[in-house]
Amino acid sequence: MLSKNLHENKLKRMLVNPFRNVVKFISKTAYVKYQYYYITHHHLNLKQPIRYTEKLQYLRLKVYPFIPLVSTCAGRVGVRQYVKDLRLENILIPIYGIYDTFEEIDFEKLPNQFVMKCSHACAFNYICLDKKSIDYKQLKKKFNRWLKTNYGKKTVELHYSKIKPQIIIEKYLGKFPTEYKIHVFNGKAKYMYVVTGRGSDIRYNNYYIDWTPFDGAQFNGWTKTEKELIPPSNWNQQIDIAQRLAKPFPFVRIDLYSIDGKIYFSEMTFTPAKGTLIFDDDQADFEIGKWLDINDYINAK
Repeated sequence: MLSKNLHENKLKRMLVNPFRNVVKFISKTAYVKYQYYYITHHHLNLKQPIRYTEKLQYLRLKVYPFIPLVSTCAGRVGVRQYVKDLRLENILIPIYGIYDTFEEIDFEKLPNQFVMKCSHACAFNYICLDKKSIDYKQLKKKFNRWLKTNYGKKTVELHYSKIKPQIIIEKYLGKFPTEYKIHVFNGKAKYMYVVTGRGSDIRYNNYYIDWTPFDGAQFNGWTKTEKELIPPSNWNQQIDIAQRLAKPFPFVRIDLYSIDGKIYFSEMTFTPAKGTLIFDDDQADFEIGKWLDINDYINAK
C-alpha cells in the first residue's frame, strides 16, 4: 500500500513556487524544514533527529558541507582518485577524458558510443549511442548551461557547491546495466535497493543486506519486480567494497554495477533524494534511523 503522503496538492505547489528562492536565500534551514514538511508531511526535528530522513537533513545542513572529503567523493572526478587511493582502481569505469569546457572535447577521437557527465551534479548526463545522431549545437548549449549551474545552491546540498564543474566522458558499459545501491551506516552496510529496467520499465527492489526483502523501504511510489531478484555471485565482494569506500563517513550510499561478473563503481551519494524519501511503510524511516548514529556530530555543536 503506497503512502498517502505521495498525493500532492498541485494548487499549493503553484502558490508556493514563486517564494521558494526567497526563503532559500533568507534561511537555508527554514527552506529545508519547509521542503521536508511539504514532501513528507512530517515536521523536521533537527535538535533530536530520530527518523533516517531527519538525520539525513541534519547531515545535509550541518555536517557534510563542512567535510572536504564529502565534496571530493560526491564529485565524479575527485572520487576517482579516492577510489584509486584505496587500491580499488580496478572497479573504475574507463574514461576518455576530463574537460573544463565543451569546446575542449575532440569528438573525432571518441568512439561511437560513450557517456558524458558533469562532475558536480546529479542527472546532468548524456548517453551517446551513435555519434552520427548528435546535435552538437544543442548538446553544447545543454552542457554549457549545466556547467554554469551551482547545483549545491539550487538543491541546498551545499557539499556539491565545492566541486569544480567539469565534463567527464566514460566508456559506455551497455544498455542500462543493473545497479546495486548499497546504504552504509557508520561503516556497516545494512540495506540496499536494486535498480532494473531503466529506460523502459524501471523497478526498485529493496532488500536488507542479507537479501531478505525490505518491502517497507519501497519509496516515492516506485514499484518492485513481480519476481524477487537473486543476489549476484560477487555480492559479498560488493559489500566489502562499499564498506571500504564508506568507512570515513557516518552515512553514504555506494552505487555499483555488476556486468558479466565484473564490478564497476558508479558514484557515492550522501543525501539521497535530498533526504526527502517517502517510504511505503513509515516505520521503515524509524527502523533505518536506528542504524545511523550521528550523536557525535550533534553533541559537538
